[in-house]
Amino acid sequence: MRPLIQLAMTVVALSYLSPAGAAPKADLWPFWDASDETNAQSIDHGRWQSFLDAYLQAGSDGINRVAYRSVSDDDRAELGEYLDSLSSLDPRAYNRAEQFAYWVNLYNALTVEVILRNPKQGSILRMGRGFFSIGPWNDRLLTIAGQPLTLNDIEHRILRPIWQDRRIHYAVNCASIGCPNLATAAFTVSNTESLLAAGEAAYINHERGVRFDARGRLELSDIYTWYRDDFAADEPGLLRYLAEHHATMSKELRAYTGRIRYSYDWALNRS
Repeated sequence: MRPLIQLAMTVVALSYLSPAGAAPKADLWPFWDASDETNAQSIDHGRWQSFLDAYLQAGSDGINRVAYRSVSDDDRAELGEYLDSLSSLDPRAYNRAEQFAYWVNLYNALTVEVILRNPKQGSILRMGRGFFSIGPWNDRLLTIAGQPLTLNDIEHRILRPIWQDRRIHYAVNCASIGCPNLATAAFTVSNTESLLAAGEAAYINHERGVRFDARGRLELSDIYTWYRDDFAADEPGLLRYLAEHHATMSKELRAYTGRIRYSYDWALNRS
């Protein structure tokens, strides 16, 4: 994507997300705020794991990319069947831990399906259904328990308000280079905590999350300004949080008092 076009699309995308140029606020959809903690049943995410095993590639540069153009017709059908199987369930009948894995895997698999529907596009910003849409996040993509759902519903009206865990931002993937990595493992009850911790550490310790330029100026991912309230009350608090998780620049982050630049790369995370 040409730099000027990408910049223009990023500006439009941010203004589209909210009047203040930030991402949507966490706004609970009460319908989904229910669970059955006595239900020990697990939900099968084997098809999603098989897809990840076949097409997700961990790069030597620390960025996981998907071989979208290599997905076979059979595996595309399997992905569709997986999404159908999830949409046939009512997640409210499961315990909270099972629900979390359900919603994160659903979000990520749906996003991949959106990319596969738009093979000629180089950025998810170009994949909205409406003529003037920027991105697919407000498109109604499937129906669960009688409720039409969008990606924004899953992230901002279910995951964020119910679990209130800032690490959700390292779990859901927007199919872009600037985004935290799509995990190589499907989320399950047993691996959720380890995947969240690993995703947090990997992103903060990668230059697209946190870096100093050649002049010593701090540059952070836009995630940390779009969702500032999820990470810290203010910029000093944000720097303390990042310092706690950075392996090599903790001292520099704690001492930094200059201006912070924010950026994001919307190019598709394709191999």
